[in-house]
Amino acid sequence: MRLRRVGATSPHPPAAEVIPHTPLFPVSLPSPKDTHMPTAPHTAVLGLGAMGLPMATRLAAHLPVTAYDIAEDRRALVTEAGGAAATSPAEAARNADIVLLAVRDQSQVEGALFARHGAAETLRPGATVVLTSTVGPDAARTTAARLAEKGILTVDAPVSGGPVRAGNGDLLIVVGAEDKALDQARPVLGLLASTLTLVGPRPGDGQSLKAINQLLAGVHIAAAAEAIALARALGLDPATVVESLRHGAAGSFMFADRGPRMVETYADGPDPEVKSRLDIFVKDMGIVTGIAKDAHVPVPLASAAQQLYLLGEGAGLAAHDDSSVVTVLSPKNNSPEGDAR
Repeated sequence: MRLRRVGATSPHPPAAEVIPHTPLFPVSLPSPKDTHMPTAPHTAVLGLGAMGLPMATRLAAHLPVTAYDIAEDRRALVTEAGGAAATSPAEAARNADIVLLAVRDQSQVEGALFARHGAAETLRPGATVVLTSTVGPDAARTTAARLAEKGILTVDAPVSGGPVRAGNGDLLIVVGAEDKALDQARPVLGLLASTLTLVGPRPGDGQSLKAINQLLAGVHIAAAAEAIALARALGLDPATVVESLRHGAAGSFMFADRGPRMVETYADGPDPEVKSRLDIFVKDMGIVTGIAKDAHVPVPLASAAQQLYLLGEGAGLAAHDDSSVVTVLSPKNNSPEGDAR
């Protein structure tokens, strides 16, 4: 795992320090099912969606894990992987040292922690909550303050990388947390991250960096959609366009990843597999533009991308893969040649 340390207090912070192949913490990770090691904390995973499930199954191969999701079939997949299932967040957290939250938004964070039968009812003082969801800095700080009233620590640790990398322990995780909380979360973070960036000592610091990540990712997907839409209108083969440009100066990770899925959107047959829902970017670009407004920083590209995702949501694409946003610009029933002259 690579460690990056980012200075957050100096007006001219140093470049991130990168230590290749060096663990974030000088400890050995627990071996599979070795629950007697002090580095094998009982971990509750709340939320078994696209990211939560692969994180839970990976952790269950090394740590005692109890998981909760409203969907019974998702809980069953964790038990098949060697973990245990609970019928409420409170039950999942009853004996937990660490609670890992992998839910969609702040309303689900509050429900999982503070609603009736929420995890905060049973979490012992001194336990640690690891917040992997993208909820924004203010929401993370508010959550951490409420947990602190109960003596519970918070690690702000939003994740990036997608479900496959989550299952392989190859995530990028950006962290804001005090040393004690970070130290307690070390076995979990070490199993999930290949690169971990220490942004600052406060919950919310990780969310700030994740928002910048989402600004870039959201704009890149929107730009890829514009490129594919224009290619279709000009009578070009979108697959050829993607393959030709993905490795050049115009390429980006999002163009290389989403571009083929955008092409697949126009193929006969079922819609592409949902790897990242469009409404996630509705939420995240809303966080980005809100933070920027508060900071008095103009973000015209992010704002334009946000409107595109909102149009996609309005067209009924909220639960579709985010690559489907291309159809807002170039509907499926349009002739590939359009009106090009």
